[in-house]
Amino acid sequence: MKDNNPKKIEAKSMRLIDQEIGKLDCSDAELKTIKRVIHASAEPKLASKVKFSQNAIEIMSNLIREGADIITDVNMLKAGINEHKLAEYGGELKCFIADQDVRDKAENNSLTRSIMAMRKAIDLPGKKIFAIGNAPTALFELINLSQKGKKVDFIVGTPVGFVGAAESKDDLMQTEIPHIALKGRKGGSAIAASIVNSVLYNLDD
Repeated sequence: MKDNNPKKIEAKSMRLIDQEIGKLDCSDAELKTIKRVIHASAEPKLASKVKFSQNAIEIMSNLIREGADIITDVNMLKAGINEHKLAEYGGELKCFIADQDVRDKAENNSLTRSIMAMRKAIDLPGKKIFAIGNAPTALFELINLSQKGKKVDFIVGTPVGFVGAAESKDDLMQTEIPHIALKGRKGGSAIAASIVNSVLYNLDD
């Protein structure tokens, strides 16, 4: 009879992941995040694609403890992040992609809603972590806004696709913005959520 206990299933998954990826040159905190990415994607080869800026997990953890909000590019990603855990530290999950003012400005300026959503989010008060799982244009815009002097506290960058996804992440990794990124075309909401949740779940360790 198969074991249907979710904790036992997850523990077995993690043991199998350990066997698949072997020894990695990373910190224990980074390893936990890498394993969550593989757990979400079932692709052990992504282990070498997860890239961390210096002290990324420590910086992101401190931002959450200080009550930073998390801004996502799409509602699918927002739905995948543990909102209750974030709220324990005073932060809120926000996504503006479907807001009417964002829609109107995007249409009037012939730009993507993702770009306009980032422009709306960047001027919100308080500290902010941006989680970009789908839209390369959102990530490009955050980099552009940062270069123009806007404060970008942290980015989880895992946009997916054939047009701009790999390039946007390569650009991010060349900046001084604290980040966790997934190199290459692959990515998506599930992977971005797995990175955010891995940090949230390990805050008390």
